[in-house]
Amino acid sequence: MSTYRAPLRDMQFALRELAGIEEIAKLPGCEDTLDVLDSILEEAAAFAAGVLDPLNRVADKEGCTFADGNVVTPPGFRDAYKKFAEAGWIGLPVPAEYGGQGLPQILLGPTLEMWNAANIGFANGPLLNQGAIEAIELKGSQEQKQRFIPNLVSGKWTGTMCLTEPQAGSDLAQVRMRATPDGDRYRLTGQKIFITFGEHDMAPNIIHLVLARLPGAPEGTKGISMFIVPKVLVNADGSLGERNDVKCAGIEHKLGINANPTCTLNYGEAGTGAIGYLVGEENRGLEYMFVMMNAARFSVGVQALAIADRAYQHAVEYAKERIQFRDVASRDPKPVAIIQHPDVRRMLMWCKANVEAMRALAYVTAASLDYAHKSPDETVRKEHQAFVDLMIPIVKGWLTERSIDVASTALQVFGGMGYIEETGIAQQYRDVRITTIYEGTTGIQALDLIGRKLIRDMGATATATGKKMEQVAKACASSENGDVAAIGKALGESLAALGDVSQWIGMNAMADLHKTFACSVPYLKLWGVVAGGWQMARAAQIAAEKIAAGDPEKEFYQAKLATAKFYATHVLSQSLWFARQIKEGSADVMTLSEGQFDLDRKTAVIA
Repeated sequence: MSTYRAPLRDMQFALRELAGIEEIAKLPGCEDTLDVLDSILEEAAAFAAGVLDPLNRVADKEGCTFADGNVVTPPGFRDAYKKFAEAGWIGLPVPAEYGGQGLPQILLGPTLEMWNAANIGFANGPLLNQGAIEAIELKGSQEQKQRFIPNLVSGKWTGTMCLTEPQAGSDLAQVRMRATPDGDRYRLTGQKIFITFGEHDMAPNIIHLVLARLPGAPEGTKGISMFIVPKVLVNADGSLGERNDVKCAGIEHKLGINANPTCTLNYGEAGTGAIGYLVGEENRGLEYMFVMMNAARFSVGVQALAIADRAYQHAVEYAKERIQFRDVASRDPKPVAIIQHPDVRRMLMWCKANVEAMRALAYVTAASLDYAHKSPDETVRKEHQAFVDLMIPIVKGWLTERSIDVASTALQVFGGMGYIEETGIAQQYRDVRITTIYEGTTGIQALDLIGRKLIRDMGATATATGKKMEQVAKACASSENGDVAAIGKALGESLAALGDVSQWIGMNAMADLHKTFACSVPYLKLWGVVAGGWQMARAAQIAAEKIAAGDPEKEFYQAKLATAKFYATHVLSQSLWFARQIKEGSADVMTLSEGQFDLDRKTAVIA
C-alpha cells in the first residue's frame, strides 16, 4: 500500500522560484516568513505522513456512523484533530490578535496540499474553520469577533458554511430558510443539506454560518442575510450553554470522501427556532458568504491538486514494482518493470507535467492574495486582486477537472489492479470526483469566468494577464536553449488561440448569450491549459539557467526542463483544439429540441 510523501523540493521551487516568496516576505507583517518556511514545510510533511496518512485507508473503509442526531467520525480522527489544533495549523494565516500566527496566505498552498493528499476526509473539517474565521473577521461585530474567532482559531470549535437546500443547489436565489427577529437575535427555521462536518464528535461546538431570509426581504439573491448559528449556545462569559435548536437528520452515503460527514441539518425542528445572530447588514449575506466561498474555491483547487499528486506518486511506485512484458527495444526476453514501457512513461509524464503546472498556478495565485491583502500600495493591491478574481474560477475549475483526468490516468497505469480497492488507487479516483462539484460546479466557475471576469470589465484583466504571458513566451522563443525555444513557440501559439477566442466571445456576447455560454467550460479549460503552460515556461527558463550555471541540483533541473517540454507538446497542444471547439461548435450545442433527446426511445410509428 502506497504511503504519502510530500514533494517538498517541488513545493520549494514553486514557492521560491515562481511565486516569489522572498518578495512576499517584504510585505508588512510577513517579515518572519523566510525564517520559518523550511520548518513549517518539514513539520507539515511529518504530520501529514505520520498522523494523517495512516488513518486514510481505514477511514475510507469505515466512514462515519450516524445515530439519533449524532455523528461519530472514523477511529483516530478525534485524536488527530486534537493534535492538529494544538500544533497551531488552523491559525497559520490568522492575525496574532485572534491567536493565529499571522503568516502569509501563500503558505496555505503547500500545507493544504499536504493535509488533503494525506487524508482529504480529515482535511475538510479544519479547512472550513479558516473560511468562517475570515468571514466573521471581515463582516462580524466586535463582540462576534471576540466571542467566536479565538475558539475557531484554536480549534476548540469548528465552523461550517450552510448554503444548500433541497430546492436550492447552486441557485442560491431559491434559498427559503427563514430568520425571524427575536430581540437582538433571530430564530431560524428550515433545512440545509450537504453540510460538510455539519455534525461530528471532534469538538464540543460547531459554528454554522447560515444563509436565510428575513421577513419582507426582497426575492432572489438580494434578499439573503447571513447568520451565526452555534450548535451549542455561548454564554456571556464564553462558556457553553444549552443546545441550540439545530439537529442533524442524517449523513449522506457517497461515492468518495467517506470519512467526511456530509450532513442534513434541520433548524427549528423542536419548534422554537434555532437562535442565530446577524452578521453585518441585512440582505447582504450572499455578498459576505462569497468571502468564504472564494477562499473555499481556492482550497478545493488545492485539494484536487493534492489528490492528483498522491495518485501520481502511487502510480510511479507501482510502475517501478510491477514486472510485465519484455522491453520492446531489447532482445532480452526477461520481463521488466512496466515503467520501462513507453506508453506507461507517457502516462506518468502526463500526470507529472499537469501536477507541476497545477501546483505552480495555485501557488502563484496564493502569492497574489498576499499582495492584494497586505501591499501598502493601493495600485498593487487592486492589480493583484483583479488577478486573483480572474484566477479563482480557473484554479477551482481547471485544477479539479484536470485532477480527475490525472487520477484516472494514474489508475490506468495499474491496469486491472487499479480497479480493485485493495491497491488503494481507486480511492483517489473516488475522492477527487467531488471536487468539480462542491463550492460551485465547473459550469458555475465557467459562467463566472466569462460573465464576471471577461465580459464585465471588457477583458481588461484578462488582457493584462495575457501580456505577461506573452512576455514569457517571447523570452523563451528567443532562448539559445532549443527546448526552451520550442516551449516559447508553443506558448505563443496557444496565447494567440486564447486571445482569438476571447475576442470572439466578446463580440458574440451581446448578440447570442446561449452561443456565448455554450462552450464556457471548454473556454475555462483553455485558460487553465494556457495559464499552466505559462508557469511551466517560466520553470523551463529557470531550469535552463541553472543547468547552464552548473547548479549542483542539475538532475532536478533537467527533470524540470524535460517535464516542461512534455507539457508544451502534450498539454499546450490541446489549446488549438479547444479554440476550434468553442468557435466552430458553440452554435451546435442548442440545436436539438428537448423532445429530440428522447426520440430514439419513443415507440416507432409505422405507416
